[in-house]
Amino acid sequence: MAADGSAQDGVLVGLGEEPLRLRLDRANRHGLVAGATGTGKTVTLQILAQGLSDAGVPVFAADVKGDLSGIALPGAPNEKLLARAAKMALDLRPAGAPTLFWDLFGEAGHPIRATVSEVGPLLMSRMLELNEVQEGVLTIVFRAADDEGLLLLDLKDLQAALGFVGENASEIATRYGAVSKQSLAAIRRKLLVLEDQGAEAFFGEPALRLSDLMRVDGQGRGYVSILAADRLIRSPRLYATFLLWLLSELFEELPEVGDPEKPRLAFFFDEAHLLFRDAPKGLLEKVEQVVRLIRSKGVGVYFVTQNPADIPDSVLGQLGNRIQHALRAYTPADQKGLRAAAQSFRTNPAFDTADAIQALGVGEALVSLLDEKGAPGVVQRALIRPPASRLGPATPAERAAAMAESPLRGLYDEAKDRDSAHEELTARAEAAARQAQATAPRREVPSSARPRSNRQSASEAFTKSMLRTIGSQIGREIVRGVLGGLRRR
Repeated sequence: MAADGSAQDGVLVGLGEEPLRLRLDRANRHGLVAGATGTGKTVTLQILAQGLSDAGVPVFAADVKGDLSGIALPGAPNEKLLARAAKMALDLRPAGAPTLFWDLFGEAGHPIRATVSEVGPLLMSRMLELNEVQEGVLTIVFRAADDEGLLLLDLKDLQAALGFVGENASEIATRYGAVSKQSLAAIRRKLLVLEDQGAEAFFGEPALRLSDLMRVDGQGRGYVSILAADRLIRSPRLYATFLLWLLSELFEELPEVGDPEKPRLAFFFDEAHLLFRDAPKGLLEKVEQVVRLIRSKGVGVYFVTQNPADIPDSVLGQLGNRIQHALRAYTPADQKGLRAAAQSFRTNPAFDTADAIQALGVGEALVSLLDEKGAPGVVQRALIRPPASRLGPATPAERAAAMAESPLRGLYDEAKDRDSAHEELTARAEAAARQAQATAPRREVPSSARPRSNRQSASEAFTKSMLRTIGSQIGREIVRGVLGGLRRR
């Protein structure tokens, strides 16, 4: 065993009846880290992420509370952690992992952007919380924009496309189906709400390149990409949809590799219950499909949540590596979740699984990992290994220092705004106004005979109306956004 507790064939998770390791050749079979608040889930996520990084596997993880950012820095283990390491025969050497910081708002990390077209109508509808009729209208807007050659890059492009469909509703209806003004107005209002949540920073360019999440440093360690989600989590629908978009993009772009010797990327989805809360059936089916098939692309997905019952059975059944921290069972619903968690493990005759889950202390967990044949191991009660990196968050100064040394410095920091649907439709409206003015009939009337009036000519009225429409569209600019690529599927 190496000094950091990792081995060539796995990552040391903890000590049960024997050392428990996550096998690298089974790490793409997905996993679950569950437990009540304060029982040690974040530390478990941290040791898994750093262990995979040390083995050369890039990691992407959402940092909901800010604590995970300490993975970038060497730890300062106290006596308790050193005693635990000694009990596990672990030479605990403080060390940080190579880390990239990301932030959809661009405040605590590199900005992450995606174009509206990449997100697609299905995920955009979920993000906007549209009903079925409104989702159908938005799908028509995307299709009409495609057919018109209108690039949908940011939210002002989407607003412009909505205006285009509204102004050409009769023609649109004959080609794609009826579009009501009420539905268009409702979508516009929800786009304004999305803007108020800060989504204007999400949609646009330069869009995220997935290869930048799959980097390895000069020592062969995988970069750990930490998404600052402490602010993002206040918009849970946006948070969940963004992460689903990212998974979907990975699924779309990566080639098939089967079961590799180690994953190409490990993806940790914290507060995973937000992905499934109030999700429509079609979206749940898409999540199940992506999770089932993405492992053959060499991507392991690890859901982190309070209770396994938060995850639909169709997805839960695909999570082979499981680490269960303590659960409390005070209510009938809690007791039902406890029984479900206990029944998901391969029974150990040495103890009652349900009783053990309630009796676990901080830093303890029930662990069942896949063996060399891909079968779940018998559940064991284990001490989780202490991390080599810092427990607790990086300071703003430490985060800034890491950003200054980032290999991605300057690549995403400045937004770009190339010509797209908004600019194209604005140009068309201006050209139409000029054409109308140029072709309007003119009569020379002596100045003395011209009546004095404040009324506008038809040409002037049309031109001013068009310019007001353009100004209205510009005034409703909303900007860039997240999530999907699913419209292509």
